[in-house]
Amino acid sequence: MCWGRSALNLPQVSSLKWLMVSVILLSMPNKPVVPFPGDRLANRPANSAGTASQLPSGPQIRAALDWFASHRSWIDDEQARLTEIPAPPFQEADRAAAVKVLLSAVGLEVSTDKAGNVIGLLRGASDQEVVVLSAHLDTVFPAGTDVKVHRTKNRMSAPGISDNGAGLAALVAVARAIHEARIRPQRTILLVADVGEEGEGNLRGMRALVDAYRDRLKAVIVLDGSSIDHVTTKALASRRVEVVISGPGGHSWSDFGIPNPINALVRGSVRFINTRVPSNPRTTYNIGQIEGGTSVNSIPHEARLKVDLRSESEEELIRLESALRDCVAAGIRDEMESSRDRSKGKLEWKLDLLGSRPGGELASNSLLLANLRAADEFVGNQSRLERASTDANIPLSLGIDAISIGAGGNGGGAHSLQEWYESDGRETGLQRVLLTLLGTSGVVEEKTR
Repeated sequence: MCWGRSALNLPQVSSLKWLMVSVILLSMPNKPVVPFPGDRLANRPANSAGTASQLPSGPQIRAALDWFASHRSWIDDEQARLTEIPAPPFQEADRAAAVKVLLSAVGLEVSTDKAGNVIGLLRGASDQEVVVLSAHLDTVFPAGTDVKVHRTKNRMSAPGISDNGAGLAALVAVARAIHEARIRPQRTILLVADVGEEGEGNLRGMRALVDAYRDRLKAVIVLDGSSIDHVTTKALASRRVEVVISGPGGHSWSDFGIPNPINALVRGSVRFINTRVPSNPRTTYNIGQIEGGTSVNSIPHEARLKVDLRSESEEELIRLESALRDCVAAGIRDEMESSRDRSKGKLEWKLDLLGSRPGGELASNSLLLANLRAADEFVGNQSRLERASTDANIPLSLGIDAISIGAGGNGGGAHSLQEWYESDGRETGLQRVLLTLLGTSGVVEEKTR
């Protein structure tokens, strides 16, 4: 039936119209507006331990978050430039100087401590507590390694481009985003490019930093590599040791039969690699370097072996180090017993500790972890908790809240000459870093005029 105007009076048309509108509105799907961090988390329930995250919100935070996407090319270029400045173990000074310039350019009070760390100070409303955002300067690659960055489409390739070129680029990007958005933290923030994370550096940079600020350290956020699918909350304990065996040395023909340090090292190594280690707690070992001798026709007077020992258990680590000592001693004994001529001397040996990384674990009710989880939720990321050996070992071992996270993008081939990095989506990782940092430091609210 078709209704004409003459069939209905005006009040009836109005009533029918509102009835139809009501039906339509009730049948529409409910699609809420996506809130900003502070709005989304305002009613966020506390976790099982009673810790609720408090991510900041407002125009300044929006501006800082948006800055990353609009300046991705600049961040990529700075990452490539820093990567091409060699930073072998114990030779980070040139790269440190470049980072110092970048942090100074955004108004930070920048200094270099005795260890070689570059420290950018962003003063907060209070200096009673300090939050650290750090990225290590050094690489595993020796002096002379070609670190030229090669670009192919969206991929950059070079030794150290991801570990830790990505972390350093994120450090300076976060500093600049905060500066451009004119954000002032409640707690003082230290943006640190630290030395000595890799190899025999023994975390010396982070040790010095924690020693200097320990009484005021609220939390430490370590940027290491690119991956955002995990967060390190458990510190993997490790020992790095060097075995040195010395003997008389001689000629391969005329002195054949005298004790040979390399032979002893091989005998001991074969014993050690047959040592059984548990899968739980996970325990590992690695013979990483063997050195010795001067020529193929010389019996060496010295041989060296470097070994990396790691475990989730301090007791297993101690047991493994003890097993290494026993195997080396047995190898020397076997070599001495098989020698034809001992008149020219015997073998001596020592085991030197090159580095010791302590273990530790972040409390499950940590506000830092709650902030990281909230940041993950905001950027749409899922990350798992894991155990690893990073700069975070030092604060975690002392009961200071600390995590190690990736800076965003994708990378692979770490510690190899084929290392690569792709920056697609890196702004997600950078937003995650910024929100976690500012959630932990707090932000001074912008005054309205």
